Amino acid sequence: MTKQIIALALGALLFALCFSAAAQPTKIPQIGYLNGGARSSVRSEPLRQGLLEFGYVEGKNVVIEWRFAEGKRDRVPALAAELVRLKVDVIVTSSATDTRAAKAATATIPIVMTNDGDPVGAGFVASLARPGGNITGLSTLSPELSGKRLELLKDTVPKLSRVAVFGTSTSASNAQELREVELAAGALKVKLQYLDVLAPKDIETAFRAAVKGRADGALMMVSGGIAGGANRIQIVERAVKSRLAAIYDRRSAVEAGGLMSYGVNLPDLDRRAATYVDKILKGAKPADLPVEQPKKFEFIINLKAAKQIGLTIPPNVLARAERVIR
Repeated sequence: MTKQIIALALGALLFALCFSAAAQPTKIPQIGYLNGGARSSVRSEPLRQGLLEFGYVEGKNVVIEWRFAEGKRDRVPALAAELVRLKVDVIVTSSATDTRAAKAATATIPIVMTNDGDPVGAGFVASLARPGGNITGLSTLSPELSGKRLELLKDTVPKLSRVAVFGTSTSASNAQELREVELAAGALKVKLQYLDVLAPKDIETAFRAAVKGRADGALMMVSGGIAGGANRIQIVERAVKSRLAAIYDRRSAVEAGGLMSYGVNLPDLDRRAATYVDKILKGAKPADLPVEQPKKFEFIINLKAAKQIGLTIPPNVLARAERVIR
């Protein structure tokens, strides 16, 4: 009889425990997404698709708190702080400006960069192999690609002799980018004219200096925080008006009317960021997840822009383009 009572008691206890566990709602993970650009940005869709590949369906088993500054970069810190107050499980950032704001807002919530030119130089991670803090993600290798852009510009304009380099000296990757360009310029026998663009108001001044310096080409390394949105349109239109053969680091500039761009495929980086999010939600620490480098690159040419400045793109250069806008 005693054994029966004990068995019944154990059964009742087991049932209670099982019922209690079943009654506990499963916690749905929250992902914060921070983007200084517009809500209509195509940058968010690849991340959503990447998460879907890991079984995360927005509104079903994951909540995504989307935050866009609509091009008003001064709003980014407040949006980052808002995500921290919501106690999201991980924050995904779309640019170095966004990562910096998230870093300032929290030292504990994991942060996944979708792209950054020089995360070590920016102070986001201790090293690519061992990030060491609460930030990890993907790098664009921006400095290393700057020399390649100058080579493509020279291939496109064989008589190229003077190039205006539009940069932002306060950007963490600027110095390294410039070193790469200088090395390439020496090999190509091209003279460089560095023009510092620290704010949107400096754009027009820089172009006037480029024209005065008789530049026949331009390499755009302006910080994304300055060269985005309406400023991107201003830069592209001013380059055409100055009849400068300009190469940019992002395809958005070419889609806006710029001549050509060479850089990483950003949608691919956005999609791959989901891999980090999945690992972190399953318990991995950002400090132990190495920063990965890009795998896909794209060279885009806009023939409309070429026609506007009276430039004929050599056939061998056209053949190398992943995409040609006609």
